[in-house]
Amino acid sequence: MEYITSTLGNLIDQTAFMNLTWGNLIMIGVACLFLYLAIRRGFEPLLLVPIAFGMLLVNIYPDIMISPEDASNETGGLLYYFYKLDEWSVFPSLIFLGVGAMTDFGPLIANPKSFLLGAAAQFGIFAAYLGAMVMGFSDKAAAAISIIGGADGPTSIFLAGKLQQTAILGPIAVAAYSYMSLVPIIQPPIMKLLTTKEERAIKMEQLRPVSRLERILFPIIITVVVCLILPTTAPLVGMLMLGNLFRECGVVRQLTETAGNALMYIVVILLGTSVGATTSAEAFLNLDTLKIVALGLIAFAFGTAAGVLFGKLLCWATKGKVNPLIGSAGVSAVPMAARVSQKVGAEADPTNFLLMHAMGPNVAGVIGTAVVAGTFMAIFGVK
Repeated sequence: MEYITSTLGNLIDQTAFMNLTWGNLIMIGVACLFLYLAIRRGFEPLLLVPIAFGMLLVNIYPDIMISPEDASNETGGLLYYFYKLDEWSVFPSLIFLGVGAMTDFGPLIANPKSFLLGAAAQFGIFAAYLGAMVMGFSDKAAAAISIIGGADGPTSIFLAGKLQQTAILGPIAVAAYSYMSLVPIIQPPIMKLLTTKEERAIKMEQLRPVSRLERILFPIIITVVVCLILPTTAPLVGMLMLGNLFRECGVVRQLTETAGNALMYIVVILLGTSVGATTSAEAFLNLDTLKIVALGLIAFAFGTAAGVLFGKLLCWATKGKVNPLIGSAGVSAVPMAARVSQKVGAEADPTNFLLMHAMGPNVAGVIGTAVVAGTFMAIFGVK
């Protein structure tokens, strides 16, 4: 009888129920909410499903993220090793390779003014940087937090790792990916508030055709120019442009398909799950996390507003030839932000087609956010 009692006691002690805290239960509830938003509401399930599941796992079994130094058998948890590849900037760079292979840079080449809209949308980053400094974060932590304003998860992870802000990398990454997923909810009210129905209904002229030579030269020229000025952007900009060169050169179809499909989705699974696994109750439920989430929302809203307002300026300068809505696509959420510009424009006029016009600022925003990250690294002397 004593043997049975002892065995049952050991089994009970080994269950997760014995170690669950109220914080774990709260985070499990948040994970379930994210899964609901992804599965039921369709909010970027490719991102939210792995993030939410990683969040679920780490709050049930914390040792899945334990480091080898802290483990009794000197073997780290499974997701710890995935997370190290986030920290070392491997996964963010591979995501950029896939984005480049999947994205048509033609709208940006056809309308170079899109670079201005992409640059304007980066204003939210600098607004959040100042806000984070006011809230008491260090200069490096403020820089890592502010990049959320670009709505670019991989760049947020990349910069936090390079600036050695690993303590807040989890909240930064979750906030960045969450706001990327919530683009269709956050952006439209801001866009409508800052524009009139007449402005939203503006139809833009069809973009000029872009030659194959232009498409091939573009990633090469951007890589040379940007990386000469800011060499630290090479991992992101270089991989983005390499992926696009695969797509446009026409002689490496297999590499294009691998980078834009199989490799991209494998990395999304590993990156998303490991990012979610950084959200243990002990690491996530604190005042700094709430500040980061709030600053991220402010940054994203400011970036969207700045893009729309600069779009209005271009609309005035071109005497009504630019629809201000495409300015909101200057954040880096590709192609979600461009789709939102299309949707809001179609609400004003169902015959309006803004998607390809919005893709120009959208792609420019990806490049712009990487440049801002490189600028911060140059300011702090990080190589």
